[in-house]
Amino acid sequence: MVALLGLTGYFWANSHRPVYAMHIMEGFLPIGWAIFWWAATIPFIAVGVRTITKNLKENPELKTMLGLSGAFAFVLSALKIPSVTGSSSHPTGVGLGTILLGPTTMSVLGTIVLLFQSLLLAHGGITTLGANAFSMAVVGPMLTYGVFKLAKKLNASLTVAVFLAAMLGDLGTYLVTSVQLALAFPAEVGGVTASMAKFTAIFGLTQVPIAISEGLLTVIVINLLQKYNMTELNILPMMKGIR
Repeated sequence: MVALLGLTGYFWANSHRPVYAMHIMEGFLPIGWAIFWWAATIPFIAVGVRTITKNLKENPELKTMLGLSGAFAFVLSALKIPSVTGSSSHPTGVGLGTILLGPTTMSVLGTIVLLFQSLLLAHGGITTLGANAFSMAVVGPMLTYGVFKLAKKLNASLTVAVFLAAMLGDLGTYLVTSVQLALAFPAEVGGVTASMAKFTAIFGLTQVPIAISEGLLTVIVINLLQKYNMTELNILPMMKGIR
């Protein structure tokens, strides 16, 4: 775990640079869309809270994995790399927690991460928290979960399953953000489709290599956990039967 802590420290030290955030900033969305995305996100958070309560009651040892998953997502998603047109790209960090604890649990952790970032780092906002949470803490984990389960069903190795799940979950978050922005700000010519193509292109150049890097980093962390924390992994529903 020393290597993980060192890597976390590196990401944290490099996360405080003045760049424009990928998360939709405070006040940017029309109020109707801000309310809509909050309404779409809240049910997932409610389910996630019940899931966490149930799992902690059955296995109090999961607190360590909850803390690790939340810290991993906070640090990685705070690492912002300048993209084109004054925006930025960054890892999401939700893949690890999803693979360990499931998608609804990560919906809660991801929303908390986004809340702290909006309050402490001016990354995102309160009115846009619902939209940002829906893309990063709802769709990202759901896609990660689906890819992970499908890869295991197809008898892929754990390394391949983790890599694909974390990478595609990252890319899925940015795709949903592009959709959200396109719906709120359709182009005068081409409407929502043209606007979505524009927003997707903004993030695409930098986000693909970042998603690949996040997939590789998630594999490294899972391998470290297998080496040093197999006892804890064995009690996780998502990891049962994994060797």
